[in-house]
Amino acid sequence: MCIQYSVVKYSHHAGYYIPRTYNWDLTLEAYERRFPTCPLIPMFVDSDTVNEFRSEDGAIHVIERRCKLDIDAPRLLKKIAGVDYVYFIQKNSLNSRERTLHIEAHNETFSNRVIINEHCCYSVHPENEDWTCFEQSASLDIKSFFGFESTVEKIAMKQYTSNIKKGKEIIEYYLRQLEEEGVTFVPRWTPPAAAPSLETSLSCKKPAASLTVVVPDPTLKEGLSSEPLSTPSGAPEPTAGTPDDKLDADYIKRYLGDLTPLQESCLIRLRQWLQETHKGKIPKDEHILRFLRARDFNIDKARETMCQSLTWRKQHQVDYILDTWHPPQVLQDYYAGGWHHHDKDGRPLYVLRLGQMDTKGLVRALGEEALLRYVLSINEEGLRRCEENTKVFGRPISSWTCLVDLEGLNMRHLWRPGVKALLRIIEVVEANYPETLGRLLILRAPRVFPVLWTLVSPFIDDNTRRKFLIYAGNDYQGPGGLLDYIDKEIIPDFLSGECMCEVPEGGLVPKSLYRTAEELENEDLKLWTETIYQSASVFKGAPHEILIQIVDASSVITWDFDVCKGDIVFNIYHSKRSPQPPKKDSLGAHSITSPGGNNVQLIDRVWQLGRDYSMVESPLICKEGESVQGSHVTRWPGFYILQWKFHSTPACAATSLPRVDDVLASLQVSSHKCKVMYYTEVIGSEDFRGSMTSLESSHSGFSQLSAATTSSSQSHSSSMISR
Repeated sequence: MCIQYSVVKYSHHAGYYIPRTYNWDLTLEAYERRFPTCPLIPMFVDSDTVNEFRSEDGAIHVIERRCKLDIDAPRLLKKIAGVDYVYFIQKNSLNSRERTLHIEAHNETFSNRVIINEHCCYSVHPENEDWTCFEQSASLDIKSFFGFESTVEKIAMKQYTSNIKKGKEIIEYYLRQLEEEGVTFVPRWTPPAAAPSLETSLSCKKPAASLTVVVPDPTLKEGLSSEPLSTPSGAPEPTAGTPDDKLDADYIKRYLGDLTPLQESCLIRLRQWLQETHKGKIPKDEHILRFLRARDFNIDKARETMCQSLTWRKQHQVDYILDTWHPPQVLQDYYAGGWHHHDKDGRPLYVLRLGQMDTKGLVRALGEEALLRYVLSINEEGLRRCEENTKVFGRPISSWTCLVDLEGLNMRHLWRPGVKALLRIIEVVEANYPETLGRLLILRAPRVFPVLWTLVSPFIDDNTRRKFLIYAGNDYQGPGGLLDYIDKEIIPDFLSGECMCEVPEGGLVPKSLYRTAEELENEDLKLWTETIYQSASVFKGAPHEILIQIVDASSVITWDFDVCKGDIVFNIYHSKRSPQPPKKDSLGAHSITSPGGNNVQLIDRVWQLGRDYSMVESPLICKEGESVQGSHVTRWPGFYILQWKFHSTPACAATSLPRVDDVLASLQVSSHKCKVMYYTEVIGSEDFRGSMTSLESSHSGFSQLSAATTSSSQSHSSSMISR
């Protein structure tokens, strides 16, 4: 027996008015700018007109839209519900004669489980024609929602409470936009001279909600949030107070800081793109913002550098460096740097006594790559400390302060291999940890410092250089010095402070610890080749293929690959017989070797699809920068071939001339070459828990910058490919 229950979980009515100088007609002009989509409401993806009516005299205009919303609900809720987008039907009834606009909205998605109704009205204030009133009522009737009724209720209440204020802010934003364009008045509608009187049943009745007139703040807010306004959006939003609610104003203030509407929109758009293309390794919003800020919120540039960084992190297992790599004892003894409390802004403080450090000795004893890895571990620890300080101080802290003491710096620090190692470290850190340095305090700079600065400054980003403060001698003790940035109680003792600093003093590395150039080269090679990923080049006409032999018919083939360059097509084939091993000749038909990675072809050109081998997955087109994870449950034993093939846009069939898009696409991929970085593993069916979870258990490189790793809740008998 099935028992259904229906409880009205939520109802709401409220209102406000648009201030003087913005009459009803001008307000309606501003309102129309929100369609077909609104950049200030990132969740409002699109809208399509499904019905439209206009009376002969133009007084009545009814338009019905189907609105597509990308609700940023918890992943689990979306996965259980089986939807990516939520659709609402919105009906706008404009009566220019009565000067009213009635808006009715109801949900199309989940209409058999949840009933959402919203009524809004714009009208002229009865006592002052220069004032425009807005009133709204909404109800939420939850019949059943997969056992998440209380969660949906909580989300909806939070959403509607914040929407009233946000709706007003967005209308005022478009009013200011009209004013900037010189539009300060829209004439009132007047009936045509010969138009007959028309009364139509389409005239809207006033909703039952009572009107509330709220006196607004005389000053309009400058920083508009892109939180969705009270248009048809009653679908679930994440629980209040959690970082999952990316559009919540409290969350933005608590974790991200002040963002303009444009900046917030850029963040949402880039995060959505990453969710679609980089499942399983999506950084938190704080990290995405660092790349956006470093590129002045240019989404294309930020996306490119972030994709490169994510691939780099993945290939070299940087996400696990704090847990799996332990610095050699010589670093612990002679690297004169360490964390030391925090500055006045709450930023973690890192102290580096560069003048006391034997850079030549460290390079000779450890090699360039070991030093680089140690600096990376410091940066990873800095990210972790920023998160901790954000929680402690209750405000967003996304960067740290570095204090560099140069006392003792001399010409021996300008040893060429040492400078080369420093430049390499700067290059890697700049590319992968943008906007993590909040301030750099350089103290007691000696005369030789300008020489060092001339060497390294060209490799430092302009935005980073602006954060440098340089003091010579004891200038740091005077006005505008160290006390402006660091509390007196924590100034290190070696800088005439009262706080005992546990940072190692450095000193000369004993020559007995030096290693030969050959030993260092082998150690450097070992450090950066210890990766589970392989690289391969894919050429036009020369795909890269790998062979997997399956003995148990119910095994699971898992894969995780990144498209580093160009666009490719991913295929999986099955054959009962083993392909011939590739020829060793690098110029042969089966194997091409290149500095950027190997290329191996296994499928013989004489083989015929359908006779010698068969396709077991639909081809998957993968774009440059995408990360793909997936799995295939095998039906038969035998040999499976995973293939990455060059993807080219088909030429137009109507003409023999190449299209502009084809020419541009060919120019984007230099020499018709693509590059992929991949990892595959065969898992027994009893160990399979979904592609994402299985890959994570087999040490695939999912980013620890992410709050959680997406996991699959189902195990399909056939393929499962996800991006």
